[in-house]
Amino acid sequence: MVDYLANTEINSQRIAAVESCFGASGQPLALPGRVLLGEGVLTKECRKKAKPRIFFLFNDILVYGSIVLNKRKYRSQHIIPLEEVTLEPLPETLQAKNRWMIKTAKKSFVVSAASATERQEWISHIEECVRRQLLATGLQPSTEHAAPWIPDKATDICMRCTQTRFSALTRRHHCRKCGFVVCAECSRERFLLPRLSPKPLRVCSLCFRELAAQKRKEEEEEEQGSRPPGQPAYLAGAVCGASSGEDDDSDEDKEGSGDGDWPSRVEFYASGVSWSSFHS
Repeated sequence: MVDYLANTEINSQRIAAVESCFGASGQPLALPGRVLLGEGVLTKECRKKAKPRIFFLFNDILVYGSIVLNKRKYRSQHIIPLEEVTLEPLPETLQAKNRWMIKTAKKSFVVSAASATERQEWISHIEECVRRQLLATGLQPSTEHAAPWIPDKATDICMRCTQTRFSALTRRHHCRKCGFVVCAECSRERFLLPRLSPKPLRVCSLCFRELAAQKRKEEEEEEQGSRPPGQPAYLAGAVCGASSGEDDDSDEDKEGSGDGDWPSRVEFYASGVSWSSFHS
């Protein structure tokens, strides 16, 4: 399927249409050998609430973004290399169905489909693309993943001290290491997590102690020469310290205020060829 579509005109048109819908704010998506295999709307569980997002599956990347006008205009483009992706099906509950987690070293999040069949299609197609991409690159599956953020509504009290109750005046924060919802007092520290950001990030008190202990252990091992010279520690260059009070907990999917330069009346499928969720 991938080889057949790689150099076809319809594949080029599909990719160009997606680029047009993201406008000037999106990254170019057309590359030699890249194939757009399917698309669909999934519900992404964000910090504040679950939101619909448009997803595009390519043979080497997964792209998603916010929907402004379906099949016309999208924004907040995110690109995830498939060799970094691991999927984890989630159990069904009365309130939450057809869910699975998309895990990477930098970000992990939960999505859900409209039906069990659609969920299985997405999982099967993504896993097959990941398998092919790992085979092509010679890489091993990722074993370290970022913790997903627990939604704000999941708790009314700090998940660390279990004393502070959240309100309009007492806001929630998220630990970047464990994803727990915590109060300001329990997340005063920041620590450099190189896989997530070049800047020190907010972490809860428990994670800070664990990370600091790990950092000290690595420094001691390096001093004793148990690690080869020049080999970076897991948290090499880690910077830690108390929070300055500056808030860095903006919504992960906060939308930009500007629309950018969008083409007028873009036709999503200019060729007139109908498109199923996954094409062959």
